Amino acid sequence: MIRTLLTRAGLVAAGALAATLATAAPAAAHGADAPDGTDYRTTVTGISPAREGLEVRAVEAGARLELTNRSGRTVEVMGYSGEPYLRVGPDGVYENTRSPATYLNRTIAGDTTLPAEADPAAAPSWRRVADGPSVRWHDQRTLYRESAPPAAARAAPDREHRVRDWAVPLRDGTEPVEIHGTLDWVPPPDAYTWWAVSVVGLLAVGALGLPAAGSTLGARSIAAVGALLVGGGMAAVAYTVGRELDAGAQGVGGLLLGLLTGQLWILLTGFGAVAAGAYALARRPAADFAVALGGACLALFAGVGNAAVFARAVAPVPWSATGARLLVAMVLITGVGATAAGILRLHAARPRAATPAPAPTPLTLTPS
Repeated sequence: MIRTLLTRAGLVAAGALAATLATAAPAAAHGADAPDGTDYRTTVTGISPAREGLEVRAVEAGARLELTNRSGRTVEVMGYSGEPYLRVGPDGVYENTRSPATYLNRTIAGDTTLPAEADPAAAPSWRRVADGPSVRWHDQRTLYRESAPPAAARAAPDREHRVRDWAVPLRDGTEPVEIHGTLDWVPPPDAYTWWAVSVVGLLAVGALGLPAAGSTLGARSIAAVGALLVGGGMAAVAYTVGRELDAGAQGVGGLLLGLLTGQLWILLTGFGAVAAGAYALARRPAADFAVALGGACLALFAGVGNAAVFARAVAPVPWSATGARLLVAMVLITGVGATAAGILRLHAARPRAATPAPAPTPLTLTPS
């Protein structure tokens, strides 16, 4: 029975992983290559000269700029050679297929091979890409592309350093406008401390699987594991929602669309952990299996995949990076801990093979 349940659990986990990998490629192709964390903080400081109805902000942990134009006029974003690159106006968003920036900005690395038609000196050829008033794009002028930190950061790694002030040119009709901002290097946290806290925590949660299942302490222990798993699932949901908000999701509709198209499996994992925890709290049959499976999926999809924030100063959420690390630590602690506790209880409940009775000693008669 236990072996059958574990086999099914493995098949479910494998299927979920395959579906995640299958859905990841289209998301990345649409530009959702937001970093899991970074040590560089991109900040938009303003638009000069100021334009009413024109808003710009950094999204996806600074990986993209988002421009929203509600001025009623057409505004163009200029490319790296001064050519028109994007056009945002009352009739939607257009990209210039002749601009090299159209292709270079498709990935955060800016390493897309340019097609033959990419010529900044050619007349623009506009292609409609969206209906709304907003557009998001990677802009190499706002990013730090070197593999090593700046020299100032290497010399004094315990302090913040201004990498540069940047500007992205726009054109409002015939008038030049600029987006201004800053790029700073921020000291990363001590990842070992966060991992140590997580390991100690998950061991403590896993120890709740040691009391005998049939005892009063064992019943209370599995209920405690269930409560912790509910908390870990909610932490995963909160972190997933935060990533979508940081990616620029606006309004309830925009948030739900982003979650369902880009974060569906992680979201389902969080809610699945909540359901498994509630099942254990109700002390239902097979609660041990439920918390083991729910915890394993939670740790795999929502914990390990987001653990990069332990070593990065800037997290892809709209709140502090410390808060993001706390959420991820909670996911790992409850996910791995619940898995360990469930497996311990399943192993203890496994029927033991009966020990064969010793063969009777043959009676030997001694002649008198």
